[in-house]
Amino acid sequence: MSHETEAETRLTFRGGPAASAVPVAFFVVWAVVQSGLLGIGDTTGLVVGMLVGLIAGLLLVRGDWKQYADVVFEGMTKRVAATAIVAWLWAGMFANTIQTGGFVDGLVWAASVLDVGAALFPAVTFLLAALLATGIGTGYGTAIAFTALVFPAGVLLGASPVLLFGAILSGAVFGDNLAPVSDTTIVSAVTQDADIGGVVASRFKYAIVAAVLAFVAYLVAGATMAGTPLQGAAGITEAARPLGLTHLLSIGVVIGTAINGRHIVEAVSWGLIVSVVLNLGLGLAPAAGMLVFRAPESAGLAQSVDALPVLGSVVTLVPTAESGVGGSLYSGAAGFFPLIVLVLLIVAGAEVMQRGGGFEAVQSFLLDRVATSVRRAETTMVLGTATVNAAITINTAAEIAIAPYVARLGKKFNINGYRRANILDANTSALGYIFPWGGGVLAGFTAMQGLPAEYEWFTASMLVNPASVWPFVFHGWFLVGVFLLAAWTGYGREYVSDRRSDEVSRV
Repeated sequence: MSHETEAETRLTFRGGPAASAVPVAFFVVWAVVQSGLLGIGDTTGLVVGMLVGLIAGLLLVRGDWKQYADVVFEGMTKRVAATAIVAWLWAGMFANTIQTGGFVDGLVWAASVLDVGAALFPAVTFLLAALLATGIGTGYGTAIAFTALVFPAGVLLGASPVLLFGAILSGAVFGDNLAPVSDTTIVSAVTQDADIGGVVASRFKYAIVAAVLAFVAYLVAGATMAGTPLQGAAGITEAARPLGLTHLLSIGVVIGTAINGRHIVEAVSWGLIVSVVLNLGLGLAPAAGMLVFRAPESAGLAQSVDALPVLGSVVTLVPTAESGVGGSLYSGAAGFFPLIVLVLLIVAGAEVMQRGGGFEAVQSFLLDRVATSVRRAETTMVLGTATVNAAITINTAAEIAIAPYVARLGKKFNINGYRRANILDANTSALGYIFPWGGGVLAGFTAMQGLPAEYEWFTASMLVNPASVWPFVFHGWFLVGVFLLAAWTGYGREYVSDRRSDEVSRV
């Protein structure tokens, strides 16, 4: 029987709490088969997989199925999902708008002048992505912007596409883990009773070790996997002009506004406004390149508007079959609609697992049977976050789900709050960009899917299947490795109770 508490609806399943994991487990299997085995990078296909998984879970519920449906709806309205969705939409519009203004053209020009070839491009990309992600505090936004802007420039010069995509995701991991304004940083600190400043300061030593190793790995792999510039690249490089680099000002506005404590929506909105002004003021792109209404030729009002001096610049008369809305603002937002639906359904599946006792069962098993010493306790924190991230592809949501377990286990062994927050955040930040069905990977891949329509030379064969990039997210792997090593050796471990940030080593 299903039963309700005052706080939330609880679900019971035929087969016990483990059966509550059926929707998410079914989706994971579907994602592995579709993307990994069949090589199909279709986000809408993943949506169908999650829908079928939710229906399968429904069949296992004991009692009133309406309560199961209610939990699905409650999961889909979680704020944490809305946060990711908003970041994707704003970042998509911003990236497409400066792309329309020739920013990639400017990057190609700069790479040519500075002699940054295919071998060095992935390592430089990692550093720049890490810088942007740390500044704006959103790895998702960084993955979208860099995949739309920097990725095509690197591919044109001959850099390995899969290595380049991995470098972008690595930069996103670095920023998500270290940025004070990152959602994962804030959640990790708040849930472990630690202050944000102290958490960031205390995790610096782990992040830098992993970043240095990742940078060296990209240098080595870049030299090994570098190809030759694409056919016709010489002509494109010679034709590239630096004027598009003026959009560094647009990016600077986003970073500066975010660092000053403004909400990411406000920061990206200001960057978007500046980019539109630059496009129009410097003649980088016409108004119709950013927004255009393709009205049917037969529409009388459209014919009148088309003749107007200003409003007519964003209205074009076309055959009825070709009518619609277009431009960078439209395509930047619309490209993420399938991913948005997928994320809402995945968070709903995770909510079903939460209400059905699946997460609680895993936590109890680890507490009672595995975490019997400090070393094993910290190891299970790392592995527990990995398990939850495999089930919940939005890393902030995964962090919220596993945070109570990390806090409970850490307090049992008197592990400092900063240490708990660092273990929690490092692994959720990293694995959210490693698993092929992770939100960060799919966000970058979604942005990548729009490139063939943007560039004549970019073909579908240059797209990177999300299932193939996971070995090349070097910073993510090194970060997980650093914390596993720290758990086994005790590096950085503190047993004292939570302290003020100014008492923590700033090394």
